[in-house]
Amino acid sequence: MADKDLAEGDFFRAEETGTERVSTGSEGLDDILGGGLDPDRMYLYEGRPGTGKTTIALQFLLQGVRLGERVLYVTLSETRRELALVAKRHGWNLDGIEVFELVPPETSLDPERELTILHPAEVELSETTNLVFEKVAALNPSRVVFDSLSELRLLAQNSLRYRRQVLALKHFFTARRCTVVLLDDLSSADTDLQLHSICHGVINLEQLALDYGAERRRIRVMKMRGIQFRGGFHDFTIVKGGLRIFPRLIAAEHHSKFAGDATPSGNAELDNLLGGGIERGTNALFIGAAGVGKSSLALTFALAAAGRGEHAVYFAFDEGRGTIEARAQTLGMPLDEALAAGNIRLQQIDPAELSPGEFAAGVRASVERDGARIIVIDSLNGYLNAMPDERFLILQMHELLTYLGQQGVTTILILAQHGLVGPMDTPLDISYLSDAVLMLRYFEFGGSVRRALSVVKKRSGNHEHTIREFQLTPAGIALGPPLTQFSGIFSGTPIYNSDQELPTVRAARDDA
Repeated sequence: MADKDLAEGDFFRAEETGTERVSTGSEGLDDILGGGLDPDRMYLYEGRPGTGKTTIALQFLLQGVRLGERVLYVTLSETRRELALVAKRHGWNLDGIEVFELVPPETSLDPERELTILHPAEVELSETTNLVFEKVAALNPSRVVFDSLSELRLLAQNSLRYRRQVLALKHFFTARRCTVVLLDDLSSADTDLQLHSICHGVINLEQLALDYGAERRRIRVMKMRGIQFRGGFHDFTIVKGGLRIFPRLIAAEHHSKFAGDATPSGNAELDNLLGGGIERGTNALFIGAAGVGKSSLALTFALAAAGRGEHAVYFAFDEGRGTIEARAQTLGMPLDEALAAGNIRLQQIDPAELSPGEFAAGVRASVERDGARIIVIDSLNGYLNAMPDERFLILQMHELLTYLGQQGVTTILILAQHGLVGPMDTPLDISYLSDAVLMLRYFEFGGSVRRALSVVKKRSGNHEHTIREFQLTPAGIALGPPLTQFSGIFSGTPIYNSDQELPTVRAARDDA
């Protein structure tokens, strides 16, 4: 039962079933499932080797240990020593987890040692399952992990026998009021869906190798009987401490009331050009060639918000923190003071290492945890490079912008065009998603290269339709009067239709 079956506003509302959910040990996965797993059921975690099955299974058991439950790890593929090493690297230990091995440790090769642990290849399938039944009956655990089904499949030798044994496991554990997680490394054919029909729920873990950069990991709930869950893929990473799962952002789940007043820039001329500023709950796209001043313009809005005591977050995909701070100092912008006061946070993003889901989770945390009122994404070009498949960029960006708008956040997007002068090429068309579009262009006059700025689109409120000269000065950004003597500035072939010199541009700040 995926989220597409739910009416708007009813997403993941807990059902009154009379029983509490069982936490998976992962906050992100619990969120995807709307609270966790139904108790006393059998679930399947499947994925190729290296996708994180053992880690998330240990998280499931450790959550039970924290709740004072008896838990059991049945392993046919790894020794206790190997499991202890996995746990140690995550800062955990196996205290409180009963590990039942059906593989001999290295010391069992000693001829003087009495062999009390049986290798699965040396016993019949029924004997193996009986050993598991006896252990469970003696311990009476609340949570069990069975790792893994590939060895059980080998012992069964045929699909009918294998299915019967899995059904026997299911009925045995259900009768004992035990929540069971089966692990499968997908060593069988992809068309083998027998486990899917037997288990109460199926969770798939994937690892995707890109041509460059870190691999992408994602998780998907393929089936969950009687539970409303978020369908689709969700990005995750494996870090010290376990899996960090980033639930897919669904904007329809998030609504907040806010005043739709304007967000001023602190520059009187720029605010006049925008008709008072950028309204809260809207987004603005700053588009232009490299070096034309897009980032400085965005930083002006962020610093103005900081001056009002609001919190702003600047996500930098293209430039380092030092470069941004040096530019701000050159332009006389009080960025150091705002950073020291905690009103602005600069977060440098490495597109090769960050998944889109992790980035969206970071933006959401900035809004919900830190109270950010202005978000700057610099730039969309860098965000595009973070996508393993760029055809989904527009869809994900639409969801993110909708979420930010419903939270009353002012969002500034920066997009660099290809080229410096003449006809410009845009790597992607996202202008239709933007509530306001500010275009910056270079133009030549009097043997020098100058900058021009204009608001070419604004959905809410009036704005000027003029083109103004835009300068970066030691006192910040500055706008001149309308360039009425020019034509063809944005076409790349400006023509000056006057004998008079251009008026001097002075920095104009709004001290209010």
